[in-house]
Amino acid sequence: MRFFENTVGVYFDDLDPFQILHNSRYLLLFERTIGAFWMELGLGGFADLHRPEQIHVVARNEIDYVSPVRGVCKVRVRVWVSRIGRTSLTFGMRLLAMDEDIDRARGKRTIVHVDSGTLKPAPWSASVIKAIAPYCETPPTL
Repeated sequence: MRFFENTVGVYFDDLDPFQILHNSRYLLLFERTIGAFWMELGLGGFADLHRPEQIHVVARNEIDYVSPVRGVCKVRVRVWVSRIGRTSLTFGMRLLAMDEDIDRARGKRTIVHVDSGTLKPAPWSASVIKAIAPYCETPPTL
């Protein structure tokens, strides 16, 4: 299984009063990396409403804060697909220091692909499943 990794900056306005990365910012860093991953796969830019695969909603976020990130720095955010269903997709995520593969945080995000008109769950296209397949923990079925 492959993964996608992005290096992102942690800036002073991301920190809490104790100079630790604020808990709400982890989701933001995960979100930005998932967006970069989506673009890397050629599935469109952010909010490209002419591409049906862009229309999805977040169903669940789950984060375990393992070790604090202190001060202004860079971190690595790693994402992969832990599960793809007919209409949903669950990302696995890790936030790591630049110099070691030790989790600072790990989590999951589940999204549901929806029809743009009805906002009801819609199946992923075969082209999306094919693009995502190398990053899946378990090979998807087409």
